[in-house]
Amino acid sequence: MNAQEILAQLVSFPVLGGESNLTILKWITDYLDRYEIPYQLVPNEEGNKASLHARIGPAVDDGIILSGHMDVVPVEGQDWHTDPFVLTEKDGKLYGRGSCDMKAYLACTLAVIPQMIRADLKRPIYLAFSYDEEVGCVAAPELIQAITDFYQEKPKYAIIGEPSELQPVVGQKGICVYKTTVYGSAGHSSRIRKEVSAIHEAARLVIWLEDKMNALVNSGHTDDRFTPNHTSLHVGMFNGGIAHNVIADECSFLWDVRNIPQDKIEDIQVAFEAHCAEVLPSLRERFAGANIQTTMYHPLVPALDTPEHLEIVPLIKQLSGVDQLQTVAYAAEAGQFSEGGYQSVICGPGSIAQAHRANEFVSVDQLTKGVAFIERILAYSCE
Repeated sequence: MNAQEILAQLVSFPVLGGESNLTILKWITDYLDRYEIPYQLVPNEEGNKASLHARIGPAVDDGIILSGHMDVVPVEGQDWHTDPFVLTEKDGKLYGRGSCDMKAYLACTLAVIPQMIRADLKRPIYLAFSYDEEVGCVAAPELIQAITDFYQEKPKYAIIGEPSELQPVVGQKGICVYKTTVYGSAGHSSRIRKEVSAIHEAARLVIWLEDKMNALVNSGHTDDRFTPNHTSLHVGMFNGGIAHNVIADECSFLWDVRNIPQDKIEDIQVAFEAHCAEVLPSLRERFAGANIQTTMYHPLVPALDTPEHLEIVPLIKQLSGVDQLQTVAYAAEAGQFSEGGYQSVICGPGSIAQAHRANEFVSVDQLTKGVAFIERILAYSCE
């Protein structure tokens, strides 16, 4: 099967982040079985999802991990002009959910497997396919640990195939999502200065987060490799109250931090918690039961900042044929692989501008170049 045929099969599985991925996983394992490639599954506790890793080639150090995810984002409410789960070619573009993000990379990798098993590999190539990337890179830490624990040899590099138009990416922002809930006292709206309005206090905390973001920028916490060039703090959902004339006794909001590598998400959380602790005594003078609770809504995904002195930098320039290094503002599993001890970069076919939107596509040209990219990885691994 060629890459386009494989991509058509992968796109046909409407496996959304958070849902069971066993259908698409079964297709991939059947494909690997066809070539007698042994693989290992890393299931979740419920057994309805699993990541996969496999080695092709000798059990020696310094191999390359090819990493991608099997899940996609929803299509509901989007204005699709074709069936999103049927790969449709038109004017040199292949339309379908996940065609770009990031099943094209999986298809390119799987398409080259027949060449891999015939090649005289001097260093191994590893497959690392995860689930639930689209809901917070949830499965990657366990998959990375499983790779580290299972193989006696030590892989050296990880190439995460997020869509970058095959440009080498050495930096990504991290992300963490929090839920903060403020508990106040219900009462008549005319008593606003006597009660503790959860909405009013939550609104003040939202402003604190914005002020914190601006303070970081004003103090020089910027990195011009990224757009925007700073850590962002954003509140995306705000819920509270039952009526316009009732003081709200509960209000919650979801907020995320997308950090440049020099800023630590943990430091921002600690500063926020300290501010909340300072606020609480004055609130409890009005209402003893006032409280502010913050929990992690989605796990922290670390930033990626691969320094140029690491061997993977000249290697990815050689493999991609591109000297200019890029960074991206989105989060991906590359930071997790780096944290796990692997020299990591992002490089894959397709444009991130097409991801997560209606009529997502990868061009036929990018898919072809993606196969050539994997073939160059194979050639390097035979040297």
